[in-house]
Amino acid sequence: MNKQTATKNLDEIITKVEGARLKISEHHIVKIIGISKYSSSEDVETLYNAGQRAFGENKVQDLKEKIDTLEELPIEWHFVGTLQKNKINNLIDLNPSLIQSLDSLELAQELNKKLEAKNKKLNALLQINSAYEETKSGVMPEDAVNIYKQILETCPNIRLKGVMSIGAHVEDEKIIKESFKITKKIYDKLVSLGAKYCSMGMSGDYELAIACGSNMIRVGSTLFKD
Repeated sequence: MNKQTATKNLDEIITKVEGARLKISEHHIVKIIGISKYSSSEDVETLYNAGQRAFGENKVQDLKEKIDTLEELPIEWHFVGTLQKNKINNLIDLNPSLIQSLDSLELAQELNKKLEAKNKKLNALLQINSAYEETKSGVMPEDAVNIYKQILETCPNIRLKGVMSIGAHVEDEKIIKESFKITKKIYDKLVSLGAKYCSMGMSGDYELAIACGSNMIRVGSTLFKD
């Protein structure tokens, strides 16, 4: 991908994000995370030079590779994939800006234990399975507020910053919107506990997600297309 293409892709997404957020409020800010899991470090660098600052990876080893390759750039790295317990120490050492995929109380407690051992703290989002899909990770919506509070109380080395969810994997926009609205309602209940981010929306549905209140989106294919 050359810089001209990167700039065009980024401008198109920003234009759509602006249109969607202004329908809610001129004060509604949306953070764009570029999901680079199928792309090269060179493409990440090109997009960085075009103005994109935050990127996400879904595998610890791929995150490490890109961090090492692009260490001279002050990129804001996010981890967005399923975190396996045997990879926790490796992820801690990479010190990502945000772990978006904390999908259970058990995982949070294991992460906290290893953070304590290393005398470190990390920011994270609680992942919610708002679509109730067996193929998706995350806590059930009816348990989310309680689990969020338990993590706050029992995991002092995890700084919870809000929630994340993936929209329903269907064609019907009403069903997708409903899954986003479920997450947004949970987020609203957690704002008083310090929740900052409601991370919803991917390349195919981020405008819908913003319409439902998302303030962080994760875009891959539309940002990295040649």
